[in-house]
Amino acid sequence: MALNRIAGSMLAIAATITLLGGPAAAEPAQHCESNVGSPDTLKELKHGLVEGYLPPSSLPNSLELLPAPPKPGSTAYALDVETAEATFPLRGTPRWELSARDANLNFPAAASIYSCALGVPISKEETPRLYTLLRRVLTDAGLATYSAKNHYQRPRPFTVNNQPMCTPEDEKGLRNDGSYPSGHTAAGWAWALVLSEVAPERRDQLVARGIEYGKSRSICNVHWLSDVQASQIIGSAAVAQLHTDPVFRADLRAAALEVKALREQGQTPDVTYCSLEIEAFKQ
Repeated sequence: MALNRIAGSMLAIAATITLLGGPAAAEPAQHCESNVGSPDTLKELKHGLVEGYLPPSSLPNSLELLPAPPKPGSTAYALDVETAEATFPLRGTPRWELSARDANLNFPAAASIYSCALGVPISKEETPRLYTLLRRVLTDAGLATYSAKNHYQRPRPFTVNNQPMCTPEDEKGLRNDGSYPSGHTAAGWAWALVLSEVAPERRDQLVARGIEYGKSRSICNVHWLSDVQASQIIGSAAVAQLHTDPVFRADLRAAALEVKALREQGQTPDVTYCSLEIEAFKQ
């Protein structure tokens, strides 16, 4: 069961990566202008989210796409528990600190999560179209997890093992929010895939950071391994669906031009943050 689950996740990931550099990149330049402005012009949803690109009816249905989470006593559940316990020694280390930072999906802070892997700073001022792109993809990928999340209401690891989580201020809200699948991971994985299209020359670094982002949710003790793997499937499905939207494709191309311009100017991301990543990934 565990091997099948991992294989299914990898197949979905591989299928989505084949989309990178696909038909959207070849569209005529005259269609590159988006009819959407900055995040300030977008409708605000709850918790600081802005409206996504996809209408609710077009979001991937996680309840239909995913199997039920592993049951206690199963081999897959044992792997979940083993993986969770293996992260306990990381508490108080740079990897624990980075996991806490990865948990913050509020902008502008969240814009820095992939800046080191991208190799340029991401901000509302310097890269407004990329900034908008990330915020809207966050909404689409995150919301796509909720049909399964609400249905299964799986208990989170910290409620089972009674060990600390890396963001204790979030404990009250997370206790009532299902663990399977992970909304954070779906969004983080979708970002990795989208940014790989924005900057294909940094594809390996971005995909690697996407994998580490999922690990952060396990290290934080707020998601099981199977939650993370399931969310990569949903993140992949969301990106595939996003490619049907012309506004998304226009923002994708505009974001690529912004990143190219910053790279040509020699701009680099925050050294302090990138140093933390380097230290964290040594562990």
